[in-house]
Amino acid sequence: MIRPFSGLRGSRGPRAAGAPLTPRARRIIRLNNGFQLLFNLLWWMPVFYAYQREAGLSDGQIFGIQSIYYVAFCLFEIPTGMVADRIGARNCLRAGAVVMTAANLAPVLAPSYTGFLVHFLAIAAGRSLTSGAASAYLYDGLAAEGAGEHYLKAEGQARALGLAAKVLCWPLVGPLMAVAHPTPYVLSAASAAGSLVCAMVLPRHAATGHDRRERTTKTSRGGLTFLRDATTALRCVCATPWLALLMVQGVAVFTLSRICQVNLFQPVLLDHGIPEGSHGGVLAAMTVAEAVASARPQWLGSRLSPVAWVSLLSLAMAAALAGSTLGGPWTVIALLCVFAAVTGFAYPLQRKLVNDAIPAGAPRATLLSVESIVDRAVCALAAVAAGAYLSAGRLDALLWHSAVVTGVVMLVLQLILRRAPGRPRKRPKEEPALELVTTAGNP
Repeated sequence: MIRPFSGLRGSRGPRAAGAPLTPRARRIIRLNNGFQLLFNLLWWMPVFYAYQREAGLSDGQIFGIQSIYYVAFCLFEIPTGMVADRIGARNCLRAGAVVMTAANLAPVLAPSYTGFLVHFLAIAAGRSLTSGAASAYLYDGLAAEGAGEHYLKAEGQARALGLAAKVLCWPLVGPLMAVAHPTPYVLSAASAAGSLVCAMVLPRHAATGHDRRERTTKTSRGGLTFLRDATTALRCVCATPWLALLMVQGVAVFTLSRICQVNLFQPVLLDHGIPEGSHGGVLAAMTVAEAVASARPQWLGSRLSPVAWVSLLSLAMAAALAGSTLGGPWTVIALLCVFAAVTGFAYPLQRKLVNDAIPAGAPRATLLSVESIVDRAVCALAAVAAGAYLSAGRLDALLWHSAVVTGVVMLVLQLILRRAPGRPRKRPKEEPALELVTTAGNP
């Protein structure tokens, strides 16, 4: 996720000009850091494919569950904003933490197809409940304490701490599984329970009169508001071909990154004889590579337009996956790290392109949700296809075919984008700096 802000690198300007943090504001930031770190600390991420295989699931079943997960996420994401408006962001965080704790225990209690299906459906529900509520609570809480200028730093700090925790914890998964096989899921449940503790002690912050009136209006007319925003968003997409094409372009980046880092990561490593105990270390290295690249988009230079860069980076991601079929274990690890770094470059560019293309006055959050739904819907189809390829023992063919399809789609899109109505004619020489927040390692 990226948030543009003008003329600043970091937050020195706001810190110098803004009021010092109150004890209550500091408490909000500390508890938000703890919630974000523990809620997103999924210990099972590096080994869930092998874990399900050992439980007796076939590749078709594993990837079928992933497809259902992406579809469920699309469906759950639609009403959760309304739920947060009705019950409050703090209560929404508590509900999400309860659901996530139960979700991580499901594979321990029922290591079967049904157990893993319930596990991923509950994860989709838990994540959708907290995806917007966490940021909303932090923003409103700091604003109520007169410390709204500290929001950007607090949000980035929480994400950075979560990333550091993953890098430190994922290499331990293999050795811990050797001691007790269900350890990754038990530790994930314990982490989610810890996030629930943080959510339970989050302080209630006072709302302004405007906030109270707005919440009352949304509560009493939530359905009408949602339908109006959804209709406006769809009309905006149809009336702005440039925005629609940019959303389509971003599907390649999102699908390749999610399918590789979540679904194909373990099959690729296992296919090259890389032991399961090393998967956590490899995923941690990939996470570091993506985080470093996400924080340095300026390394790409300005010779190409951002649109051209996104297409070129999409091709590089597909080429890295296809190239992994040609080398040995160390070559595969290196290419996966290159893939992660390219993903880190591509995400900020793509997100900024879409945000810049949204017309003034349009429902920005709803339009970004539309983009997310499209991305995950395509991932659902891709997960089904990946399962079919793996069931047939054709992993190499899957990677090469993905590269070919990506190349054709990017070429066609570039030709269409050059002639699309609404395309910016000239970019300004200087653009606002970007605050970058990585989302590496999330399913």
